[in-house]
Amino acid sequence: MSTMIYLDNSATTFPKPNVVYDFMTDFYRKHGVNPGRSGFDAAIETEEVIQDTRKMLTSFFNGDDPNRLTFSYNASDSLNMILQGLADTGDHVITTMLEHNSVLRPLHHMQLNGMIDVTYIPFDEHGYVDPGDVRKALRKNTKMVVVNHCSNVIGTVQPMAAIGKICKEAGVWFVADCSQSAGVIPIDMKAMGIDVVVFTGHKCLMGPTGIGGSYVMEGVPVRITRFGGTGVKSAQKTHLEEYPYHLECGTLNIVGVAGLHAGLKWVQEQGIDQLHEKEIRLWDRLRKGVQKIENVITYCAENTENQNPVLSLNIKGFEAGDVGIMLDVDYNIACRTGLQCAPLVHARLGTDKIHGTVRLSAGPFNTAEQIDFTIKAIEEIASIRKEVKVSPQKSGIKIM
Repeated sequence: MSTMIYLDNSATTFPKPNVVYDFMTDFYRKHGVNPGRSGFDAAIETEEVIQDTRKMLTSFFNGDDPNRLTFSYNASDSLNMILQGLADTGDHVITTMLEHNSVLRPLHHMQLNGMIDVTYIPFDEHGYVDPGDVRKALRKNTKMVVVNHCSNVIGTVQPMAAIGKICKEAGVWFVADCSQSAGVIPIDMKAMGIDVVVFTGHKCLMGPTGIGGSYVMEGVPVRITRFGGTGVKSAQKTHLEEYPYHLECGTLNIVGVAGLHAGLKWVQEQGIDQLHEKEIRLWDRLRKGVQKIENVITYCAENTENQNPVLSLNIKGFEAGDVGIMLDVDYNIACRTGLQCAPLVHARLGTDKIHGTVRLSAGPFNTAEQIDFTIKAIEEIASIRKEVKVSPQKSGIKIM
């Protein structure tokens, strides 16, 4: 195909809806001023868009107080604030082997510094965490459980309500990394027992890069870890305790908030269920197509239930990186190769020994024609496999 087939939507959805580009451009031209600092009309109008976006996202996650919806650069930024703001010296934290480095690295650094102890729950042969394993891992000093709602490597959607129920019964905080799910899987904090939701704007919420945030339920004691300007109570020497200032300082990325505003409206107009149904249908078409090809190994669940449109694979005899280059150069297909910032997933799969996988992730603007072209491309690459075979390691998830 002459135009690029973009199958890297798990990294960043692309393209964005035209309404997002248009709203960002128009907003920044008319309202590119500092909100909450001045009383002139443009500043007030800018603040109104920011507050409207807080309200929209609060409702989207079934929160109560829009002021507790705070913005940051991205999910990694918010996770650093939340994890370091919740943990105390001597605490125990439970997380999973499905996590992204945005969770793994902050926890590792805190453990390296002698602050906390961490337990990593494995996933089963289908890619799911057993809530019972979370219950078994609880200790008297367990402070929180941190779970990736949806894996960015194998696409499995975890049983958040069951895990949340266990956390509530044990009196520990439940933090959900919803980077891959917010905007395509419904998230109800109350029904799922989630205390903190962390999200990013540039994936399924169809916003730009550089914007993300969190919603913190009332009573969750996240300490302030950053200090600076807020635009109010400037004579006060300490940073403000009240939300949203509690987790925000300095001038917000207002054009990013505007893009997130437009992206979320577009998602709601399209319908989350409808978007997910289309994308998972494309995923299933891709999965079934490549699984018929000799020498192709897939790492995924066996059906579309509790699944996002993320497919990891390898071709025997090829490095994942080489397959990615061929897909790009020879077929104009964009994908992601390597460990995808989730090393424990690959350690569990055994793919860490063979430099990861080829990850193909569908989005709302992909088509069945593009999926069929991709299947054909993979078939052609697999047909010219090298003599040097790369055998898959023993996997912790069923290899299809």
